[in-house]
Amino acid sequence: MNEPGSPPRKDNRDDEKKRQEKGRRQFRFGISYLITSLLVLWLFQLLVVAPLNRSTEIPYSEFMKNLADGRIAEVTIGERDIIGETKNPKPDGSPAVVPFDTVPAPAGDSKLIEELQNAKVTYRFERPPNPIGGFLLEYLMPLALLGGFWYLAYGRMGSGAGPGLGGIFGVGKSKAIEVKPEDITVTYKDVGGADEAIAELQEIIQFLKAPDQFAQLGGHIPKGVLLVGPPGTGKTLLAKATAGEAQVAFFETSGAEFVEMFVGVGAARVRDMFEQARKAAPAIVFIDEIDAIGQSRGGVMRLGGNDEREQTLNQLLAEIDGFKTDASAPVIIMAATNRPEVLDPALLRAGRFDRQIAIGNPDLVGRVQILRIHSKNVKLAADFDVERAARMTAGFSGADLANAMNEAALLAARHKAAAVTLNDFEAAIERVIAGSEKRSRVMNEQERTTVAYHESGHALVAELVPYGEPVSKISIVPHSRGALGYTMQMPTEDRYLLKIDELKDRIAVMLGGRAAEVVEFRTISTGATDDIMRATELARHMVTEFGMSDKLGSVRYAGQQLQYLGRSVEDNSQISPETRQVIDGEVQRLVTEQYKRAQELLAAHQPALKTLAQRLLKQETVSGSVVKEALENSPSPGLPADCAHMEESREEASG
Repeated sequence: MNEPGSPPRKDNRDDEKKRQEKGRRQFRFGISYLITSLLVLWLFQLLVVAPLNRSTEIPYSEFMKNLADGRIAEVTIGERDIIGETKNPKPDGSPAVVPFDTVPAPAGDSKLIEELQNAKVTYRFERPPNPIGGFLLEYLMPLALLGGFWYLAYGRMGSGAGPGLGGIFGVGKSKAIEVKPEDITVTYKDVGGADEAIAELQEIIQFLKAPDQFAQLGGHIPKGVLLVGPPGTGKTLLAKATAGEAQVAFFETSGAEFVEMFVGVGAARVRDMFEQARKAAPAIVFIDEIDAIGQSRGGVMRLGGNDEREQTLNQLLAEIDGFKTDASAPVIIMAATNRPEVLDPALLRAGRFDRQIAIGNPDLVGRVQILRIHSKNVKLAADFDVERAARMTAGFSGADLANAMNEAALLAARHKAAAVTLNDFEAAIERVIAGSEKRSRVMNEQERTTVAYHESGHALVAELVPYGEPVSKISIVPHSRGALGYTMQMPTEDRYLLKIDELKDRIAVMLGGRAAEVVEFRTISTGATDDIMRATELARHMVTEFGMSDKLGSVRYAGQQLQYLGRSVEDNSQISPETRQVIDGEVQRLVTEQYKRAQELLAAHQPALKTLAQRLLKQETVSGSVVKEALENSPSPGLPADCAHMEESREEASG
């Protein structure tokens, strides 16, 4: 309590301001609700009730004139009006019935019944309405409905969601899913391939468990932690595992759930979510795909309304600034995105999401860990080599590995096997990459022969170039994703830096299929469409991004790079037409050189090409060892000088 004569505490002043602001907000809401209710009732009467009453009101004198002319079909006589139907002849002579309504004299017309009988008009009397029922229907029911709407809207406003569309019917209520600490079963034991990220998050866990330790030294834990990385790398799993390790409440939502067509709804949901987190502290608030609301505000107007997105982002920034990660109620805000380059700079500044943790695709050790985690409930064969399986999946994300292991288990169950073997896992990888086999697709003999030589060309060039990755499997069985065959290579190690000669070898391998068709048949087919596209794309990266062109030098000409989505956004607005012409020329030169190189290699080893193709035509699927056997058992003629130099380089690289 405050001592007598001392100024009021700051907390009391803040509470008084909040109460005053709440009262003003409630008053404004009451006035706006009353005006809106009257407007809705008026529109309801105008647009709904009025069209239902299709009768036309006419004077009583016109009614008597129509009765005398015999144009009245039938009437219903009530206490306050007379309704009925008149017969108006159409142009073709057929009668047309038109409803009408008229008001009789207050004292009534004593001769009306007699005139109706003389005119042979069907008439009936309307039973007097129950005054209590009419009162309930006309007055109390609309008032009860308005009162119910008022109660719902006022209750939501009082809970902090705010008035208007953001508070009525729970529209402004946060859609974040709260998971209690005792319900979180995920820990770091269930996360593999992210040891560095886990090490960085250990500090967050210690703060949530023992915040007093940091408060004594005067340190402040970061308010926001941003997890960035490619899709499927386990960002959401890592955030939930952090809450599981710290045993705190976990609020999970996504950026898209804050975006609505009504302006102000997203901001109301942000306020409500942070209010829930404050009450449940210590807690972790996790916003997945934050780029949905956190995109830079300097861009062009986007679909869905720029004002709504900006208001939601502004509210999010204000809530983060107002958050106190103190010892009494620690709350950590975590978010995930695979597009950090589009986030607003204000979101990433110090004091907000100032700590960024990169989570990439796992390396060999990480893939082994992930495969062991996802195979806990899978019955593996005794000779299943997890490390070999990890080597076969270079470049796979955690989600890809989980999918491959699940597919392997399904394939083994389909074959009624006792356990999952490495062959099942290899078949699952093929299914993930190329789709399921389509043996029902029948190719004629000429097409099968072309595909066999095409895939043999890929495999032989990969074996002949100095830096080619080893071939593990070749198949000419069609698959569901359009591939008529494939050549699978298995890297011996994870690579992070590639030399220009290695990239050229990759282009040569990609074009080895087309080169084999030219060497054997002296013609080409449409089977190399995807190979040409990938070779051209790699050559363009070499020229515009990697600076591997003598004519253009070490200058970047590519557009914006989406670093975690594996593609670039082309932007040639700052490149002159002359430079674009040079770029196209260099790309064409690189692709053409490697295409000719692949042709020369295959022409020098044409007997091995024929042997491998015939083996494929006979067996349809062969292992990588068959490629080496074909090269060793097939005599090769004298090599051209440049091919002989390539053979020496290959021996040096392999040695």
